[in-house]
Amino acid sequence: MWLLFFIVALLFVLGNALFLLRSANTSKIPDNVKAQPYDKDESSGW
Repeated sequence: MWLLFFIVALLFVLGNALFLLRSANTSKIPDNVKAQPYDKDESSGW
């Protein structure tokens, strides 16, 4: 019984890991998004 539970839990964890890896690869930044210029360091006044 414990072996069956362990196998099901292992398959669940591996399936979720593969799903997260696949969904992370599909999110891309659109081409019209540009980086904003960085003017000065605000933490220098501390």
